Amino acid sequence: MRENEVVKRARRDEQQGKSPSTQAGEFVREEMHHVREGKHGARSPQQAIAIGLSKARRAGVRLPPPKRGKISARSRSQAQRDIRKGQRSGGSRRPSKRRSRAILRALRREGRSSASHANLSRQAHRAAQRRSRRARHQT
Repeated sequence: MRENEVVKRARRDEQQGKSPSTQAGEFVREEMHHVREGKHGARSPQQAIAIGLSKARRAGVRLPPPKRGKISARSRSQAQRDIRKGQRSGGSRRPSKRRSRAILRALRREGRSSASHANLSRQAHRAAQRRSRRARHQT
């Protein structure tokens, strides 16, 4: 799936009045496809999800950073940085070629099983367990 196609889908979700997390889901879905097709790997399903959420924030999806205590302070500040980057319009600075290559090479060394059906199912189950009974049944 191409990047601009994912952005179009997220924009369509926004126009239909869907929540920011639903819009960001398109980016997470794309990231899972990348891992499955072997573009790169991920250490865990959580890492693949985090990459997708970061891309969504940078693309302008109004997804708030995680609450304090839910995640490390470093991840929270990175999420805030992504949000600021997504709010900037026009051509932002080009990403560092050296850093981009280093990140991609590091991700390629990771395994591909983090996007498997079993691992994603386990991740979804654990995420649901962290929510209250009432929160799980809200539509």
